[in-house]
Amino acid sequence: MALRFLAIDPDTQGGHCPAMFLDEQTGDVLFIGWTETDPATLADAAQYSPVASNETLVRIPARMRALILEALNDAGEAT
Repeated sequence: MALRFLAIDPDTQGGHCPAMFLDEQTGDVLFIGWTETDPATLADAAQYSPVASNETLVRIPARMRALILEALNDAGEAT
């Protein structure tokens, strides 16, 4: 798998920050973010799509929305 770096939280001060990658083989998008642990938020999400044992709900800061859209638009088709 070849990951292409797409974007990082613009407010980052080093490591441990939300980031986004593209799997160039499959076109899948991967996120590093904060694992959501708030029970109410998890319950809200579970109404639409229960979180399986091999999944996690990831929180990405709102300040990254424009970066995510830009990165996805620039990423094009998977190779």
